[in-house]
Amino acid sequence: MDKGIENLISARNLLKASVEKSKALSLSLEKSGPRLTEIHQRLPSLEVAIRPIRAEREALNAVGGHINRAVVPAAAVLKVFDAIHGLEKSLSDPLHDLPGYLGVLKRLQEALRFLGDNCGMAIQWLADIVEYLEDHKVADEWFISGLKNALNNLRELEKGEEKGFLDGGLFESALDRLESEFKRLLTENSVPLPMSSPTLPGENPCIAPSPLPMAVIQKLQTILSSLIANGRLEKCVSIYIEVRSSTVRASLQALDLDYLEISVSEFNNVASIEAYISQWGKHLEFAVKHLFEAEYGLCNSVFDKMGIDLWKSCFGKIAAQAGILAFLQFGKTVTESKKDPIKLLKLMDIFASLSNLRLDFNRLFGGAPCAEIQNLTRDLIKRVIEGACEIFWELLLQVELQRHNPPPFDCSIPRVVSFITDYCNKLLGEDYKPILTQILVIERSWKNEKFKEGILIDELLNLVKAIELNLEKWAKGYEDAASSYLFLMSNHWHLYKYLKGTKLGFLLGDSWLKEHEQYKEYYSTIYVRESWGRLPPLLSREGLILFSGGRGTARNLVIGVVVQTIVPVYRSYMQNYGALVEQDQKYAKYTAQSLEKMLSSLFQPKAVKSGGLKAK
Repeated sequence: MDKGIENLISARNLLKASVEKSKALSLSLEKSGPRLTEIHQRLPSLEVAIRPIRAEREALNAVGGHINRAVVPAAAVLKVFDAIHGLEKSLSDPLHDLPGYLGVLKRLQEALRFLGDNCGMAIQWLADIVEYLEDHKVADEWFISGLKNALNNLRELEKGEEKGFLDGGLFESALDRLESEFKRLLTENSVPLPMSSPTLPGENPCIAPSPLPMAVIQKLQTILSSLIANGRLEKCVSIYIEVRSSTVRASLQALDLDYLEISVSEFNNVASIEAYISQWGKHLEFAVKHLFEAEYGLCNSVFDKMGIDLWKSCFGKIAAQAGILAFLQFGKTVTESKKDPIKLLKLMDIFASLSNLRLDFNRLFGGAPCAEIQNLTRDLIKRVIEGACEIFWELLLQVELQRHNPPPFDCSIPRVVSFITDYCNKLLGEDYKPILTQILVIERSWKNEKFKEGILIDELLNLVKAIELNLEKWAKGYEDAASSYLFLMSNHWHLYKYLKGTKLGFLLGDSWLKEHEQYKEYYSTIYVRESWGRLPPLLSREGLILFSGGRGTARNLVIGVVVQTIVPVYRSYMQNYGALVEQDQKYAKYTAQSLEKMLSSLFQPKAVKSGGLKAK
């Protein structure tokens, strides 16, 4: 009985264990189902992949040696490739550790050079294997075609510019980071110079002593050496020009140079921009002697090891982009404006500025790299000389043409008289005479003519003679003789008074000045005789008797004649010269109104107070 129960328990346990195993098997089968499906789906591709091994045993045994010979160099190349990418983690930030970054970059370059030199050998061995497989039909055409395409891609990658990407572009990326560091160093240290436009005569703008610290220059040189050695010269120069030209432009903006953009159509004559021309000379001198001089030295320091042609070309492009061309264009605009005597003075100012900077221009902008600046400068100088000479030689003609105009209605000094006398003294002054002489010498040399001493003086004396002839012609234009004499008296007095003690007066001589003083006295006497000299007969007893209607009528007529004769002339005189004579009251006792009132009151009875009675 007991034995039968034990048998039942054993059978139950066995059955239970069998059920558990069945469940586990069922679960395992469920999990294996998707894997079997996946294997089934991959069977076609696996069949293609293993198709080459379906060759005969003899062929497979022979290809083994070829594979071994190719795998060894290929494995060496792959090992170097892995080492290259291992250096990627060693590349530090050039901002914080430039020497360390350059050290790793050098190792990377050497590894890449080794990779390039040996990659060709590995490709050739692999090509031999493909050729063997194809010749002995070890693999099918589809497989051989795939291998050929892979080899062609490797060959293209190994040749020419693509060779640098054998490392997957790691080395080029490292050079890009170094290039960015070059630009960062340059940009952060290229600060516009702190300066201000001069406001007082003799005051110079403020300027920093050095454009870049020496430590920065040394870092730039170190980076340049590495970049240029790897074909990055053009890009480095482009970055340098962009940053430095932008910095110089920003520095010049503090000088307020908007006037450089003015066009010929924006002004009618040179007088309207006279102040700008004066500023132009000062600003150009400052830009050349300070800003461009500093850039010249900086280009030399940074690119010195790359040759003089390179750094001078770099400097020339910076100067052109920063604003030197705008200065030259403004000068050209002035030469294209309308001709007038004031323009001659301004053209000489431009010539003087360029002449003073001639040595600086030749040194800074000499040579082929600055050909554009040289050509524009030469063209400007040519235009200035031709324009100045044209105006100078036409002055006499312009004075002679004035002769056909009517004389001043108020017998005053014609504007051309006062202008020419003052103008000639300016041309004879220390500021303009040397410049004008130099311009005339250059003009004569261009025409293959010898410059004659005294030609400038002779031409100015001819202007004075033309003025004298004009006065004689204008004096005959008045209807009454008194006005003619007053006109001649005033103008001869002007020539004597305002030329005495001047450079032009010295050239004309004391006898010429004394002659005009005598003319003044002569015409003054005639004028008094022809105007005021008629008054005494009218005021005499005989003159009064001539008038009918009694004394009152005669007095009114006399007084009317005096007022009509004297007051208009006096009013005109005060309008022209009142500002001068009124500075001292002893020379200007009457205004035109008070003179008229005073003359009208002549010979009038005056009221006298006596005991409350008015007596005549």
